[in-house]
Amino acid sequence: MNKEGPTRSFTAADALRQLAPAEWARFGAEEIAYIRPILVDGNQAVAIHAADGTQIGAAPDANLATAAILQHEMVPVLVH
Repeated sequence: MNKEGPTRSFTAADALRQLAPAEWARFGAEEIAYIRPILVDGNQAVAIHAADGTQIGAAPDANLATAAILQHEMVPVLVH
């Protein structure tokens, strides 16, 4: 035991707290994707965005967009 008090394990939360703003901007960009409705040539569609906001694709509806995200081994998330 540490004489200065109990030791604490370094956790994932600790690592996240140490990320710089630029690192946060890239966090999950290649693993996480979200969808949002858009218009393409006047027709409803769904854009697929990487976690950093970059549009990486589009689909005619949310089900196909989610399937495309999963097919590319990314995790679909809800954004509010």
